[in-house]
Amino acid sequence: MDGLTHFNKEGRAKMVDVGGKNETNRKAIAVGKIVMKKETLDNIVNQNITKGDVLSVAQVAGIMGAKETSRLIPMCHNLFLTGVDIHFEVDHDSNAIIVQAEVETFGKTGVEMEALSAVSMTALTIYDMCKAIDKDMVIGDIKLIEKTGGKSGTYRRKV
Repeated sequence: MDGLTHFNKEGRAKMVDVGGKNETNRKAIAVGKIVMKKETLDNIVNQNITKGDVLSVAQVAGIMGAKETSRLIPMCHNLFLTGVDIHFEVDHDSNAIIVQAEVETFGKTGVEMEALSAVSMTALTIYDMCKAIDKDMVIGDIKLIEKTGGKSGTYRRKV
């Protein structure tokens, strides 16, 4: 278990002590996508979903998801987030919506999990709002793209 910081000497789960770390500006960017039927995508884009403006509601859900990450993932620290932003790219060629979340804080630990949670909650909300017309939607390809700050420095996914 060398290198795994979420285990104590007995091999049991623990929350990592970040008390000795320096506070720095930290940012994480994650992406994911939800693929759907062409008609579903058209209805979202044209705001013809009976439950309302799908992307606006999903955007708020993503922000809430980032804020609630420590309540959902057992070993995540409760963080003061200084910013959360959700962006959408509509991909008509693959009938998908690409979701990107950017999360920032000034603190002792990173916000990668918050960015990944934000993408997940955003996509899940899109699914929830459209499942009456398209139960075949697929959520996937959720990944960290970039993170900055902290002792380990900058990480950028190689394309």
